[in-house]
Amino acid sequence: MKLYFFKCLVTLYEFPIGIYLIYLYHYVSSRRQYDEYSPHVVKRQRLGSPVTCPPPPCFPNQMVAGSSRSPLPRCLLSQKAPTACRPTLRTRYQQMCLTYSRHTLSDQMVELFEACQQQACDLKRKEVCRAQLQLDIQRVYAGARLYLTGSSMNGLGCRSSDADLCLVLKGKRRNDPINVLSALQRLFKSLSYVERTQLIRAKVPILRFREKGSDLQFDLNVNNTVGIRNTFLLRTDLRIRPMILVVKKWARHHQINDASKGTLSSYTLVLMVLHYLQTLKEPVVPSLQRDYPECFNPFMDIDIVPEGPKHIPPYKSTNQSSLGDLFRGFLRYYATDFRWDKQVISVREARALPKINSQEWRNKYICVEEPFERNNVARAVHEKAKFDAIKAQFAESCRILQERKDLNSILPVRAVINKESSRK
Repeated sequence: MKLYFFKCLVTLYEFPIGIYLIYLYHYVSSRRQYDEYSPHVVKRQRLGSPVTCPPPPCFPNQMVAGSSRSPLPRCLLSQKAPTACRPTLRTRYQQMCLTYSRHTLSDQMVELFEACQQQACDLKRKEVCRAQLQLDIQRVYAGARLYLTGSSMNGLGCRSSDADLCLVLKGKRRNDPINVLSALQRLFKSLSYVERTQLIRAKVPILRFREKGSDLQFDLNVNNTVGIRNTFLLRTDLRIRPMILVVKKWARHHQINDASKGTLSSYTLVLMVLHYLQTLKEPVVPSLQRDYPECFNPFMDIDIVPEGPKHIPPYKSTNQSSLGDLFRGFLRYYATDFRWDKQVISVREARALPKINSQEWRNKYICVEEPFERNNVARAVHEKAKFDAIKAQFAESCRILQERKDLNSILPVRAVINKESSRK
């Protein structure tokens, strides 16, 4: 049965398997991983649900961490990823991508994706830590629930991606995020598996910390449930996950992927990729908010958010462009076609909206609409010099890639892979 199912997938390329940072974790090509970690992980994250996720396999001579009351499984803090966790090139996913890999650039994109994508053991590790944290937090806030969100859950994460956590506190009393995070910071200092806690007082305050002895970093917010809703928003085409990962690595390499330094956040980049793919003559992805509004009601109770998209049929794209063609088209679209001064990027509407004279969009260099809250997720780009640098990088990379059609001409592929492989 499994072999038959796989053959069907190879033949019918239109089956969706990814999601975007805002997106339904619904892989078809990696069905077993979806069955283990997507809706079921969210169910395990609900209050009172037992944690059934097994720990990663143990190997000799690895560090051990855990609380004195309820220790974490061994090997969570290993100096190197277990061999079983190391990605292998030319896997099933790459074989399925061959239809869209008609030249070197496409093949390079798939290779980079295969080497850098989050592995099943990475997600297990995050889930085990999340479950332990929820138990410890409930000592202070009874009834609290802790959710993994963002790229950890939507299929777009790298091995080096941070883990986003949303702490949900219900009740009539309104909890001030800063007060809650300050209380958690004091609590976390007593936990043996957490280190380097830092309270960041941003527009959405977060508590940043690391798993002790590793590179795994967490960003925890309070009641910012839009991140949970976004995780289940959109199913995407087979080609999207490699493309988004390459775009993020490209932007990071050229220093235009850091909102704290006035450039683009990874979230913004994902929305920009999806907007481009939605607006092609033959779209690669749809707007599920527009087509199935009842499934993505922003007022839906957070507990039933994962149920909304379950019965939406797969989107069948007729676009047969290669990964390389789509990537070059993405760079060209924002280098020459998109009108930054007159348009707003909207994946909710699957089109570019006119920039109206409102406080949200007025005098903003880049306007990217958040699909649920409808604010500007690119507001960090508030200096003209940074905006000009972003535009210039799109134009320069587009020119170079058009001439050479080699990903190494704009991104050191092997160096990126080696850096990802050294991840603790």
